[in-house]
Amino acid sequence: MKASPLQQKELLRLQALDIKVLQLNHQSKSLVQHTELASLNREAEASRMKLLGRSGELDDVRTELGRIESDVEVVEKRIARDTDRLQHTSSIKDIQALDSEIASLKKRLFDLEEIEIAVLERQEEHEAAVAVVEKERDAIVDRVKSTESARDEVLVDLTRQLDELVRDRATVAATIPEDLATLYERLRITGHGNAAALLRARTCSGCTMTLTGSDLADARQAPTDDVIFCPDCGAVLVRTEESGI
Repeated sequence: MKASPLQQKELLRLQALDIKVLQLNHQSKSLVQHTELASLNREAEASRMKLLGRSGELDDVRTELGRIESDVEVVEKRIARDTDRLQHTSSIKDIQALDSEIASLKKRLFDLEEIEIAVLERQEEHEAAVAVVEKERDAIVDRVKSTESARDEVLVDLTRQLDELVRDRATVAATIPEDLATLYERLRITGHGNAAALLRARTCSGCTMTLTGSDLADARQAPTDDVIFCPDCGAVLVRTEESGI
């Protein structure tokens, strides 16, 4: 393939721009904030599970307290009913029976109130435990928001740089003949991004291989408008006054 030395040099500009694009894309994917957010998401999930467990324990205690309060209400109503009946009877037998039942109910009410106090204390403990986890969760949410904000700020700047590089690349690519550009794109794929390299001091800048023997002789003898390739990495070798041949 033939291409003027100037057109071949344009490949170096294109290669430099493509390398910068690859670097910025890699930088975008490997931001420290991505790692931090992944860690925070794990923390958030662990906090969610902990909160779920402690909330369930609190719900159980509240259910237990509800049953006790219901039992207390039933006993209080029975005491009130028996007390009312006691006040409206003159039967000694009924009075004795009602007195005995009221005493038994008051003992039952006392026991229930003792249990209720203990359950209320447990409820307070569980509410405090839930509040601690909720505070941890809220702190994680704040850290996530802060990290996302920092990530987005960096990404905005990287996107701006990428947009500029893409525009510059399009400008340079427009100056390269179609057949040479097609060759470059094919080599960029097969060479994993390495498609054109400066030959400096008889060394390929793409793979750092130094030309010797017949490879060096071929490079020296090739006309300046011949497109030559690195015998090791296959990239287009661009010859300039720095090539040392």
